[in-house]
Amino acid sequence: MPDTVALIDYGAGNLRSAARALERAGAKVVLTDDPAVIAAAARIVLPGVGAFAQCINQLRERTGIEAALNEAVNQRGVPFLGICVGMQLLASEGHEHGVHAGLGWLPGIVSRLAPSDPTLKIPHMGWNHVTPVNDAPVPAGDAYFVHSYAFAPHDVADIQAVSDHGGQFAAIVKRGHITGVQFHPEKSQAYGLAFLQNWLNP
Repeated sequence: MPDTVALIDYGAGNLRSAARALERAGAKVVLTDDPAVIAAAARIVLPGVGAFAQCINQLRERTGIEAALNEAVNQRGVPFLGICVGMQLLASEGHEHGVHAGLGWLPGIVSRLAPSDPTLKIPHMGWNHVTPVNDAPVPAGDAYFVHSYAFAPHDVADIQAVSDHGGQFAAIVKRGHITGVQFHPEKSQAYGLAFLQNWLNP
């Protein structure tokens, strides 16, 4: 399946909306939890809605998915995109409902947002500006966020863009062929569509 984007179904994602957004961006999408399909895909998208602990546990409860992801992404270099908690799962560990080991592909910690302004609400929900950093080749624009926790990579060079909610947090991370976004491209209208098109056609 050289032209297929595997959208991982592990019971923890906004799958239908994500699939429609990827299709609008030009992708051929297969919704799957089949390790063989994941291992053969040309690109992989891992969505995530909910808590870090719930998502990583559900992913690991699906036999063969983590091994297939490691084979495809870490051994074959398949382009990977994590969305929202799917991005956070790239971390070494998440500190939501205890401390839980992540995939560890981008060393770092996922911790609760702590706005400097006490009037700012958690979860951070709604539109916010995405600002490129580190001379990253990503556009600025407004994206839609829904999250209470944020991923802080150990290596700041892994951060491509930030947003601010009483303090900066990573909005886009990237290392090589591995990319993660804290916002929801499928809810981010023109900016989300442009981001997905750029990811599909670098």
